[in-house]
Amino acid sequence: MAIVIAIDGPAAAGKSTIARRLAARLGFTYIDSGAMYRAVALWALREKLDPSDPHRMEQLALAARITLEDNGAHVLLNGEDVTEAIRAPEVSRAASLVATIPGVRRALVEKQRTIGSQNNVVMEGRDIGSVVFPNANVKVFLDANPEERVRRRAAEVNGNQESVSKQLRERDERDRTRAEAPLTQQPDALYVDSTGLSIDAVEEAILRLVRARISNGKEFR
Repeated sequence: MAIVIAIDGPAAAGKSTIARRLAARLGFTYIDSGAMYRAVALWALREKLDPSDPHRMEQLALAARITLEDNGAHVLLNGEDVTEAIRAPEVSRAASLVATIPGVRRALVEKQRTIGSQNNVVMEGRDIGSVVFPNANVKVFLDANPEERVRRRAAEVNGNQESVSKQLRERDERDRTRAEAPLTQQPDALYVDSTGLSIDAVEEAILRLVRARISNGKEFR
């Protein structure tokens, strides 16, 4: 059976960076769930559609051919490399709306489960351990205090901290209160607070958990 490591947590907690590094370290496939929602949002913007339209967004999500290549380093939408395009600020804003639509989430969850059934995976997002892979071998809830998350996101996008703080508060509210698969820590998930920790330290903490829970860690050194 394929092994699944699920990493959940709020925006700017460091999930993508850690998940990508863990996948490379373990030789697993990295699934960037956020990139999949961004790809749908990008397609919607290109088609001049309202990203909050439930019916149209579900149609796009069902039809979208989303491929993650080179351990998630490249994202293809309908055969086109959109790795850079999906990181544009307007796509990020649209993706946060698209991700609240139940039909979109259901469509992309099926695509994610298909990948997870065929490969050992590390996947990060908001509902991976609760909805996408509730039986994941290892579940982690990665967090950081609000000030640290604002600092990280502002540095990432070279943005104003006050503006970034407002955006993160709004994103947190949507993620935690949405009707479909809200952000929540599962009882069997290890809580990791990355505030003040280096990326290496967070990676090692999660690797210790993996080694402890999977085959006594014999194959993961």
